[in-house]
Amino acid sequence: MLPEVGGKAANLGELAGAGLPVPPGFCLTTAAYVHALSAIGMESVFAALQNVGAADLDELIGLAEHARSLVLDVGVPDDISQAIRVAYGELGENVPVAVRSSATAEDLPFASFAGQQDTFLNVVGIDAVLDAVSRCWASLWTDRAVSYRTINGIDHASVALAVVVQEMVDSATAGVMFTANPVTGKRHQTVIDASPGLGEAVVSGAVNPDQYVVEVPSGTIVQRTVGDRQVEIRSVPGGGTERVPGSQPGGGGVPQQCLSDQQVRALAELGRSVEKHYGAPQDTEWAIDDAGKLWLTQARPITTLYPQPTRTPPGPGQHAFLNFSLAQGLTRPLTPMGLAGIRLLASCVARTAAFDVPDPRSGPPPYYEAGQRIFFDFTAVLRSRVGLAIVPRVFDVMEARSATVMRGLFDDPRFSVTNKTPLKLIRHVAPVAAKYRVPETLLRGLFRPAAAMQKVERLNAELRTLFTVPSEATAHQRLAHVQRILGQDVFATVPQVLPLPALGFGMVALVRRLLGAQAPYEELQTVIRGLPNNVTTEMDLALWRLVSEIRKHPDAAASMGGKTAAELADRYRDGTLPPVAQSGLASFLRTFGHRAVAEIDLGMPRWSDDPTHILGVVANYLRLGDGADAPDQQFGKAVREADDQVARFIARARAKSPLHAAIVKMALDRTRRFAGLRELPKYNLVLGLASVREQLLLVGNQLAASQRIERPEDIFFLDLDDVEVALAGDDLHHLVAERRAAYQQELRRRHIPRVLLSDGTEPEATAAASTAAASGENLRPGTLSGSPASAGQVTAPARVILDPVGAHLEPGEILVAPSTDPGWTPLFLTAGGLVMEMGGPNSHGAVVAREYGIPAVVGVPDATTRISTGQHITVDGAAGTVSTEGGGGES
Repeated sequence: MLPEVGGKAANLGELAGAGLPVPPGFCLTTAAYVHALSAIGMESVFAALQNVGAADLDELIGLAEHARSLVLDVGVPDDISQAIRVAYGELGENVPVAVRSSATAEDLPFASFAGQQDTFLNVVGIDAVLDAVSRCWASLWTDRAVSYRTINGIDHASVALAVVVQEMVDSATAGVMFTANPVTGKRHQTVIDASPGLGEAVVSGAVNPDQYVVEVPSGTIVQRTVGDRQVEIRSVPGGGTERVPGSQPGGGGVPQQCLSDQQVRALAELGRSVEKHYGAPQDTEWAIDDAGKLWLTQARPITTLYPQPTRTPPGPGQHAFLNFSLAQGLTRPLTPMGLAGIRLLASCVARTAAFDVPDPRSGPPPYYEAGQRIFFDFTAVLRSRVGLAIVPRVFDVMEARSATVMRGLFDDPRFSVTNKTPLKLIRHVAPVAAKYRVPETLLRGLFRPAAAMQKVERLNAELRTLFTVPSEATAHQRLAHVQRILGQDVFATVPQVLPLPALGFGMVALVRRLLGAQAPYEELQTVIRGLPNNVTTEMDLALWRLVSEIRKHPDAAASMGGKTAAELADRYRDGTLPPVAQSGLASFLRTFGHRAVAEIDLGMPRWSDDPTHILGVVANYLRLGDGADAPDQQFGKAVREADDQVARFIARARAKSPLHAAIVKMALDRTRRFAGLRELPKYNLVLGLASVREQLLLVGNQLAASQRIERPEDIFFLDLDDVEVALAGDDLHHLVAERRAAYQQELRRRHIPRVLLSDGTEPEATAAASTAAASGENLRPGTLSGSPASAGQVTAPARVILDPVGAHLEPGEILVAPSTDPGWTPLFLTAGGLVMEMGGPNSHGAVVAREYGIPAVVGVPDATTRISTGQHITVDGAAGTVSTEGGGGES
């Protein structure tokens, strides 16, 4: 009944219908609101709000104020007021009631809207009730409600308000109860906040309430915290409420809890009943009257909990899931087709490693999804002595904060080691190494490096042939090619290429071991700057060369100046950019157009589909002048410095012995040749994904033409099974709309856990308090800590960027981002430094930062919220610290 009575009333009706203790009352439906407002000209307000963005606060506030005045002026029409008189009289004579707003966009699974509209407590008498109803209607147009709807993309014209009139509970104690722990995510814990008097004191934040944490299965109260309770909100005889000083928390200064243990357990049991009814954790409000009776006054979903995995892990016991999306530097959700593609890729990897995969389209057994992001069950790693030794170290250089969370589970008895030999690992690694001749690749790279590079080039050519699909293929044949490319062909590039960059970086470690203190970290970093054979660096420099060509034609550069990226993209599509830019960009996109931001998601447009992002970067580059700071000059300088450093290392080794010199020379030659190949496997993977996306769009065209979906791009909100259903004749418009809405909801999620346990616990959140305390002890105020990624120090204004598309970075500014992938790297050319919330020393952003000599720190918790755009910060890439100006940041 959400459209008729709004979220609050619908939930109260659910609770009452389930036999739960809800105070009696009645509801004024949304039809009454629509009827009352039908003649006051709200259409002009709706129209104006459609053209106002969330950032236009002054205009939003003005429109909200105008809407409120219209609603208050109309009052309550006579026919509606008469119905209210009758219903109120049936409750009794001048019964104290709570008059509560109940909006249709309220208490929804993705947005609680708690506190957006008004509630009036202890309302006594019909005139006061009618006035409160009018004010509830008007509260749909408070500044906060209008802003919240605008931010969440909810059409103002689609929202209406019902009003709940409910008998007041003159509570002795009241508060809120979460049937899952909203901080740690633990689904088996209930958290209760309580304070004497009305629950408004707790809900509004007027007091520090008592808090109780209950382990629901056992009924054990695992935590009791007595609040200060300095104020109580009480009903006033005759109507209204008042704030009075809180009662002393106990004789002799000893604080006393306001709930007995019996009451705490009774509340927890009631919460369990509410959750069972809804089938999901709930945020409830409750009250206990003077007679000791327990009442429920509200229930809504807990919208901040991160979703649990979409399937249940096998067998008993706790499981741990690693967020692989974050390990890939991807904070946003994946589209349904993007997830379908990853499932096929994961199945290919698993089958190659001799794992049983019953259904490749469902992914291998360790594969899970939660919040439309990729997770892997790494319980077997935690239970393996070899896994514990290897996997966290891999993540140290891939996503350092994930490695920290992993190590935090080492001592958890639920994940005690049961596999103490490497036999199981060997059984799964050996087939991959054998099939793709990994030892042979390593030996060839070590002793015949030129032949190794030739083999890589042949592999690249062969892959492009494999990714080609005949133009005359049918839709079903295109799907078969999609399954072949993702489920068979594209993974081959990884074990055939990755051993070479691994060898290159391994040679750096060998030099460090041979020369010891004569090969310090900073000087070794110099060797891996300006690397050849790095496709991402080549892409960035190609884009810079395009800009340099445009700059040689002043009229062309001037005609592009002052234009937005979207305007330039429209001109490119129309073929009306200056010829040097039109042809140059077309050439760039022929080579690199398969790349994208968040490019592992098939649903994300490639640059060749939408060049807006690249043209924004071009416009940004055109603002820069020529000279020594130009990226190509910086890259050339990095090459010369690397060659000079190699020569110095060889000279130091020669002082030890000719053999040392020969080994160091050979090792650093392999480093320079092969380390840049680190980007190639993903480059080829994305090339395969772009080919798959092209085939899916062709199928999408066919489905749109036959009206199975609305437009071709809708195919990315289906999976392969859905597409086959659509090709068989089913209309999937409704499914696409449902999936798009769910995707949009997840796009708004900011908090993404690195590790989830099967009971919903977020280990990083559980450990956050102790981590913060340790950080505070070791760092001066205003200093944030992360992992060193690229040596050097820079002080400059910060620029916080959450999405690179359309982003602008002034030359020399420090880029502060959640994470980066190749879609971000053009921004690096103008950045003075880099700070990332995620990543390790060998993550993508760190590698590119080193190549350009940009000081970088990665794995800085909550950097994008703790640092503000324009704030001067100092990045120390060797120490792994970020200092805020004047010590104003958190520690």
